[in-house]
Amino acid sequence: MSERGNLEGTGPGGHLGEFGFAGDDAVVPFAVEGLDARGRAVQLGPMLDSILARHDYPPAVAKLLAEMIVLTALLGASLKFEGKFIAQAQTDGPVDLLVVDLTTPSSVRAYARFDEERLAAATRDGRTSSADLLGAGILALTVDQGEHTQRYQGIVELNGASLEEVAESYFRQSEQIPTTVRLAVATISRRAEGGGFREGWRAGGLIAQFLPEAPERMRLPDLPGGDAPEGAEEDSFEFDDAWTEVKSLVATIHPSELADPEVGVERLLFRLFHERGVRVFEATPMLDDCSCSRERIKGVLSSFTAEEIDESVEDGRIDVTCEFCGQHYSFAPDEIERD
Repeated sequence: MSERGNLEGTGPGGHLGEFGFAGDDAVVPFAVEGLDARGRAVQLGPMLDSILARHDYPPAVAKLLAEMIVLTALLGASLKFEGKFIAQAQTDGPVDLLVVDLTTPSSVRAYARFDEERLAAATRDGRTSSADLLGAGILALTVDQGEHTQRYQGIVELNGASLEEVAESYFRQSEQIPTTVRLAVATISRRAEGGGFREGWRAGGLIAQFLPEAPERMRLPDLPGGDAPEGAEEDSFEFDDAWTEVKSLVATIHPSELADPEVGVERLLFRLFHERGVRVFEATPMLDDCSCSRERIKGVLSSFTAEEIDESVEDGRIDVTCEFCGQHYSFAPDEIERD
């Protein structure tokens, strides 16, 4: 990770040091060393809008998938290998499947599956929060480093909580890292080709984690090796208020700040942590970039049995549409190798 700049000592409306702004569609790592906190922040604009516009989901579904895309970008951008990070929610709610696939370092694709009748009923009743739409189920976070490696998968229950709360719960239970997460999604009017305006999607998010090195701070009960009294609550056993301060500052973020292009990631971080000094590092771009291809699809079809291939033929062709990007592929049966 190369250092980009230090926001300490800059003022609102001024130039933030000698580094450039990351802008949209780039995850910015940051560190607040005085509070032993590190994290990442992002604003997604054209990349997110492109994914959601392609699928033309109902607004409630698009908003939920946008939250999942932001969360995946924040988590996946920290990985330092060639491979995939996959976030998948499987639920009993009106939106029963969300999948976001990040091929490191930058390629993102996503889709959602939903029940139209149940979604319409939930929308009529005003039950459109992420907890309402997802219901009960699981969120699986999978790290896949490719061939000849073992996948790592962490699973956390979706029990009526928001995606923010679920992510915090995952890190607290599975990684033992105190974590706070904020996600926000909005629409903004954009000038359309040929004149007029159209509504476009934007989103933003921030994750901050407490990663202390000082011995007195490492005694928090949520941290590996912490020796706080058994049963002590995180907020009731602290030798100083560093993590409480981080959480309190992050809690002051208004959802509009996270998605507002006039604020930007660096300016938001300055607003939050300027009194403590915040350092930002080189950003990782996020791209609307599906990994499907004709050769990949053909390879999948080649793994089918002869019977399965025959069942897939319609009007003399095998037609496949990528669920992520909508790209259509068509094959003659004799193109597919059979065992």
